[in-house]
Amino acid sequence: MYRILKLEDSIRVPPEKFSMKSREAVTQALSDKYECMLDSRIGVVLAIISVEQIRDGRIIPEDPGVHYPVVFKVLAFKPEMNELAVGEVVDNTEFGAFIRLGPLDGLVHISQLMDDYVSFDSKNSVFLGKESKRILKEKDLVRGRVISISWEEGNKVGLTMRQPLLGSISWINEEKKKQAKGIKEK
Repeated sequence: MYRILKLEDSIRVPPEKFSMKSREAVTQALSDKYECMLDSRIGVVLAIISVEQIRDGRIIPEDPGVHYPVVFKVLAFKPEMNELAVGEVVDNTEFGAFIRLGPLDGLVHISQLMDDYVSFDSKNSVFLGKESKRILKEKDLVRGRVISISWEEGNKVGLTMRQPLLGSISWINEEKKKQAKGIKEK
């Protein structure tokens, strides 16, 4: 889930940035420190949106930089349990599909791909459903549900596509068409 968060920190502005206006120097120092940072409480920080407040800077002995207490807003991405997520299949392996969810990749284990016996065609890097004849290949857009998150073990995100209206977007559209036809026939 994408969020805008308000944070407070003391940011160090190095001497190389002293020629800049203080707001600009603080914003750059915040960008250098926070953007692309992964924190288990915040998620992945994508951008510094604004600097709300800059208090008087302090100089610490034996440190040529100036430390400014600041309040600022960031745009962050942090998946949550049971959240629906849409992404693109970026890699298929014999044990599952990796899905790009914004700045992170999630894994759909082969057992969570579909309610069908699934085989992996390593030559073409695709998954095949035995009875449904559904195919999952790289670059397919998919919808999945977050079923596990582990920030401690290398920011792993687990997904499932074994619930109604989950899976490849093309599967979902086919299912909706079948349901619409069933309603019209009655």
